[in-house]
Amino acid sequence: MILKNISEAKAELSSLIESVQRGEEVLIGKAGRPVARLVPYRGLAERRRPGALAGQIVIAEDFDVLPADIAEAFGA
Repeated sequence: MILKNISEAKAELSSLIESVQRGEEVLIGKAGRPVARLVPYRGLAERRRPGALAGQIVIAEDFDVLPADIAEAFGA
C-alpha cells in the first residue's frame, strides 16, 4: 500500500496510476489521514439492455388517479 499526501499525489499522478495498474493500492491523505483511494477501474458488470424487464412490471389502471382525500388536502 502506498500513502501519499495531496501535493505528492498531484506531482506523481502518472506513476501512481502505473502502481494501481500493477495491483497496488494507493491512498491519498490530507493532514496525515487517508481521504481517498486509487483502485483499478473494473467497468460496468454488464451493459444495460433497454426493455430487460418488459412484461415483468404491471402499472395499475388507476395509477394516475389522485385519491379524493389527497386532492382535498391540496385544494383540488
